[in-house]
Amino acid sequence: MNPTVAAVTERIVERSRKTRSDYLTRMERARRSKPHRTELSCGNLAHGFAACEAQDKDRLKMMQRANIGIISAYNDMLSAHQPLEAFPALIKEAATAMGCTAQFAGGVPAMCDGVTQGQPGMELSLFSRDTIAMATAVGLSHNMFDAVLCLGVCDKIVPGLLIGALSFGHLPVIFVPAGPMTTGLSNSEKSRIRQLYAEGKVDREALLQCESDSYHGPGTCTFYGTANSNQLLMEAMGVHLPGASFVNPNTPLRDALTRAAAEQACRITELGRDYRPLSQVIDEKAIVNGIVALLATGGSTNHTMHLIAIARAAGVLVDWDDFADLSAAVPLLTRIYPNGTADINHFHAAGGMALLFNQLLSAQLLHEDVLTVVGKGLEQYTTEPYLEGGSLVWKQGPTDSLDSDVVASVREPFAVDGGLKLMRGNLGRGVIKISAVKPEHRVVEGPAVVLHDQNDLEPLFHAGKLDRDCVVVVRFQGPSANGMPELHKLTPYLGTLQDRGFKVALVTDGRMSGASGKVPAAIHLTPEAAKGGVLAKVRDGDIVRLDAKSGELTLLVDEAELAARENAVADLSENQFGMGRELFGGMRRLVSGAEQGACTLFVDEPELPVRG
Repeated sequence: MNPTVAAVTERIVERSRKTRSDYLTRMERARRSKPHRTELSCGNLAHGFAACEAQDKDRLKMMQRANIGIISAYNDMLSAHQPLEAFPALIKEAATAMGCTAQFAGGVPAMCDGVTQGQPGMELSLFSRDTIAMATAVGLSHNMFDAVLCLGVCDKIVPGLLIGALSFGHLPVIFVPAGPMTTGLSNSEKSRIRQLYAEGKVDREALLQCESDSYHGPGTCTFYGTANSNQLLMEAMGVHLPGASFVNPNTPLRDALTRAAAEQACRITELGRDYRPLSQVIDEKAIVNGIVALLATGGSTNHTMHLIAIARAAGVLVDWDDFADLSAAVPLLTRIYPNGTADINHFHAAGGMALLFNQLLSAQLLHEDVLTVVGKGLEQYTTEPYLEGGSLVWKQGPTDSLDSDVVASVREPFAVDGGLKLMRGNLGRGVIKISAVKPEHRVVEGPAVVLHDQNDLEPLFHAGKLDRDCVVVVRFQGPSANGMPELHKLTPYLGTLQDRGFKVALVTDGRMSGASGKVPAAIHLTPEAAKGGVLAKVRDGDIVRLDAKSGELTLLVDEAELAARENAVADLSENQFGMGRELFGGMRRLVSGAEQGACTLFVDEPELPVRG
C-alpha cells in the first residue's frame, strides 16, 4: 500500500477500536435475533404480507426464501429520482424469478438543492440527511427483510440512506442508482451566462433558457457535484454493482443493472452460503477507499461532513486531518466540471469508474482486500457492464484513458495532490477545495467584508463597493445557526470580481457543496460563529489572510485586542420559522460541529475531539 494511505488507515483503525467493536457487537446481536420473519408472531406476519399476492404469501410463510426490502427516494419533481418510479416493479419481477419476494418497505423524503438554492427551504437541506436516515430506519423496523435495496441519488439522500441502513448492518444492502441525465448545455457555458446575468448583461429570460438547456431531462445533473460524488463513493465503497454509477436512466442497460441488483441481493442473504452484511462491507478500509476516490476526482466538499457521519454510523471515527493527509498523497486524476469543462457523461465515456479503479489500484492507493456486494476484492470494479444478446455481462475495463484531457494517469496526473486542504489558524478549522482554483488565486490577503446573509452581497456588488481586493466573510451560516445552507448565490459575483483582476476569497461557516469553483473558499469553519467561534469577532476592514498553499487561515488582529472584543450576535429569528423551519429547531440545538459530521444522530456518544 501507499505508505500514507496505510498509515491513515491504521490510525483510523486504532482510533475506532472501541466504537467499531461496539457497533459490530450490536450487529451480531441483531443477526442472531433472526431478522427474517421467524421472530414475528402470526399476527405480525399476517399484517406484513396481507396485501401480497398468494404466491408471495406462500414464500414469505416458508421462511427459507429471501424477502428484499425496498427503500426509495422516488418523487417525480426531482430529475434524478423520477426514473426510480419504475424500479420497484423491475425489482419485484427479478426477485420472483429468483424464487424470492420483494416489498416496498418505505419512501424517504428527497429534496432538491437545485430548487431550494438561495431559498428558505435550503435551510432544511442538511438536516434532511438525518431525517432520511431515520425514515430509512422506520421502513426497515418491521423486521420483515433479509436484504435491502436503497434507491437514491442526490446530495443528502444517499448519505442519509446509508446512515440509516448501517443501523441494520446485519442485513446485506445494495444501492441502486438511476444514472445521470444526457448531456445538455455545457457547464462552462452555463457558468458564463450566470456571470453575465449577475453583471446585468443578459436578462432573466436568457438565464432561464440557459438553465433549462442545462437541466433538461431525467437523471442526475451532469456536473460533478455532491450527487455524482455520491455515486462514485457508493461504488468505491463496494455497495454498487461494478460500473453501475453513470449509466443513463431509461436505457436497457440501466434496467438490466437494476434487475441484477435485486438478483444479487437475493444471493447474499444469511439464508444462503454467501452472506455479506453491510456492517462487514463498510469498514475502515472501505471508508478510506471512498475518501481516496473522492480526492482523486476532486469531488464534493460536502463529503468532508457526510463521510464522517457515515463512518460514525459504522463505528468508524474519521476527522479532517485524515482527509488532508490523504489529499497530500492522492493525485488528481480527473477534470470534470467545475474542475474542468467535461461533464460526468464525458468522464464515463473516457473510461469512467473502471479506469479510475485501474489507475488507483495500480498505484496501491486503494485497499483491494475489501468485501463488496459482489464478493471479495475491489479488482472486480475494474470491469464494465454490457448487454450481449439481452444478457448482462461484465468485461474488463480500460487501463488507459480514452481522453487524457478528462482522465489522467497516476504517472501524469493533473495535480500531484487531491486539492482538498485543511485550513487552520486563529479563526478555527475549515476546508478548502483548490482543484478548480488557479495557483495564482490561492493566496489572498485583504480587508474583510462581513455579512450575515448571502443576499447582502448583491447590492454591494452592484454599488461597486466590492471592486477591490477583499475577503468576504459570511458568518452565522453554520448548522446550529440556520441549518448550514449552501451559498451558491455568492459564486457569480465573486467569480466576476476575480475576473476583473481583484484578489477575492470567501470565508464562511456555511457550505458551498460540490460545485465549489474557481474562487478560493474556506468553508465549514468550526467552531461556527453561533457557537462562539472567533469568526463572530471579525469586523469590517480587518485583514484576513487565506493561504491555500500552506493551509493558513488567520485574522491579522492583535491577540490582546481580539480577546477584548465581544462576539457579534446575529438576529436569526427569520431563520427559525417558515417553510417548515420551525419543525427543525430541535435539530439546530442538537447538531454537532462540521468536523463531527454536522449530525444530530449521535448525541449520546462522546464527541471526537477536534485537533488544533
